[in-house]
Amino acid sequence: MNVATYEATVENGQIKLDEDVRLPERARVYVVVPGADKMAKIHMRSPRLAHPERAVDFVMEVTEEPQDAGLR
Repeated sequence: MNVATYEATVENGQIKLDEDVRLPERARVYVVVPGADKMAKIHMRSPRLAHPERAVDFVMEVTEEPQDAGLR
């Protein structure tokens, strides 16, 4: 397997190669990020209620409708 190395930057979540680099469509590439072990990890937290005492406002109500409800 032949390997070539190109430098690129990430802009808006997309990898941007220099303008003079052209790769064939559907080329298999590998992305190596120098210093990745030093990068901050992103944590997605679950949403929390601002007023937990109002959780009762979000109790689910289930209603049964006839099978053809709303159909004409």
